[in-house]
Amino acid sequence: MGFLDKVIARLRLRRKSANVLCLGLDNSGKSTIIDRLKPASAQVQEITPTIGFNVEKFSTVSLNFTVLDMSGQGRYRYLWEQYYNADKQRISVVKEELENLLIHPDVKHRQIPILFLANKIDLKDVMPSDMLTQILRLHNIQKKRWHLCPCSALTGEGLQEGMEWLQDCIIEEMKRK
Repeated sequence: MGFLDKVIARLRLRRKSANVLCLGLDNSGKSTIIDRLKPASAQVQEITPTIGFNVEKFSTVSLNFTVLDMSGQGRYRYLWEQYYNADKQRISVVKEELENLLIHPDVKHRQIPILFLANKIDLKDVMPSDMLTQILRLHNIQKKRWHLCPCSALTGEGLQEGMEWLQDCIIEEMKRK
């Protein structure tokens, strides 16, 4: 451990760590969003569909994030629940998967924040946030903080806002413990 590391440790300035599970249907932009959040030097030129899951790490000023990027393909969705410890045509599938997530024993009774990144706002005919909130019945989510953030993985628009909200929730929860 170097001198600077010792000073940082002594002053308790070390960043806290947070684990995040990134879920969504296939082709919803999960991997592109995660790549966009990494420093420019670590971003990749071409995003390929996730098979199974990928682990990505990046840091903000306050937190070190470890993100499990879970494949959204139907044959891999069974993996989602192993890590609990939209297109308009597929919105009913999103709603069903969200309902399954919220009633899962590893999620139901935990006070975890849920960030919904409504990706692809750069496309025409995008579903408005209030309609998405209503269709997914997000206001029915009880005893969990949630936030819907319209964004574009391609342009980066809205991603910073969403990550700031998530970071603030995580830091607030860490202070309570």
